[in-house]
Amino acid sequence: MATYKKRGFKPKTKEEEMAHDELHSTTAEVFSTLDQSASKSEEWVSKNQNFIIGIIGVIAVAVLGYLGYHQFVQKPKEVSADNEMYYPRQYFDQALNSTTEKDSLYNLALNGAEGKYGFLDIIDEYKGTKAANLANYSVGMAYIKMKKYQDAITYLEKFSSDDAILGALAKGGIGDAFMQLNQPKDALGYYEKAISHSTNDYTTPRFLYKAGVTALELKQNDKALEHFQKIKDEFPSSEEARSVDAFIGMAKGGE
Repeated sequence: MATYKKRGFKPKTKEEEMAHDELHSTTAEVFSTLDQSASKSEEWVSKNQNFIIGIIGVIAVAVLGYLGYHQFVQKPKEVSADNEMYYPRQYFDQALNSTTEKDSLYNLALNGAEGKYGFLDIIDEYKGTKAANLANYSVGMAYIKMKKYQDAITYLEKFSSDDAILGALAKGGIGDAFMQLNQPKDALGYYEKAISHSTNDYTTPRFLYKAGVTALELKQNDKALEHFQKIKDEFPSSEEARSVDAFIGMAKGGE
């Protein structure tokens, strides 16, 4: 059987030999530098291991502290706040359904009674909870009913929700308050925010209609027509669609 001798690279010229030697020299220098860097890193770790352990300990304590806070402080706080919402909700619902003494019932919902918290107390005492956030919505809506429109805007602007219905109603409520304050430009902006918040059969045609009427008042007929046409095309079964043709005619008539 024939055998073959392995042959390494042999430079054929002086230039190749110099390049070959330079390559080996550079490689050796690189590995030498890496070894030195590794040694320095190990030396630094050795000298600073107490510091490193301390940092890890601080992070661990912070994580455990957060978990403990959530489990033993925030979670019970959420439960307590939600329980406190029961009584003001009762007064609020009674006010909505009552034909008399509405303001008195709304005041009870806002300020509480018989040693029970109202929505305003919950906002102050349970900051950062879901119940306090929802209380901002309820306070805002109560103030609209009580014709305290600037107060309504203040609290509804504090409310934050991704919920398709509540989020849109809050923004639309701010629009209603601005309309009552004779600020239709601001009202239109919030009606359009309510429209953009979500698309559904309940709030979308409602605020498209209000946005269209407000745009007509501002003589923005093209915008009004856009809103009214959307009701006709996309929400033909809605209550607002029943009269929308007349408004479409008004918007076109002013073009």
